[in-house]
Amino acid sequence: QVQLVESGGGLVQAGGSLRLSCAVSGRTISNYGMGWFRQAPGKTREFVAAIGRSGGNTYYADSVKGRFTISRDNAKNMVYLQMNSLKPEDTAVYFCALDRYTYKGLRDRADEYGYWGQGTQVTVSS
Repeated sequence: QVQLVESGGGLVQAGGSLRLSCAVSGRTISNYGMGWFRQAPGKTREFVAAIGRSGGNTYYADSVKGRFTISRDNAKNMVYLQMNSLKPEDTAVYFCALDRYTYKGLRDRADEYGYWGQGTQVTVSS
């Protein structure tokens, strides 16, 4: 049974930083791309960042480029999202996701991911 558990969310002032973590169990992630998505109240889930199997390739939504960094530790089966210079518009529930298939490239569509965590709330106050 594959499980993804996010942690690290919270309340932070604009300009601050948070680091989200995603622990994966039930599957070795080293052959899978991973992604982060977010969903704000009343909005659809949107892509934030993706990372390739080895961690050497990354891809970001324009809205977070230069402020967020996705990384992974395959030995620990973990994925991270470092978020700097946070803005109120970054407020959302953040989800990590495991690609539906192995050996795929960087993916930015939610339907390309087969497993999801329960999400962690990030609130940025102005």
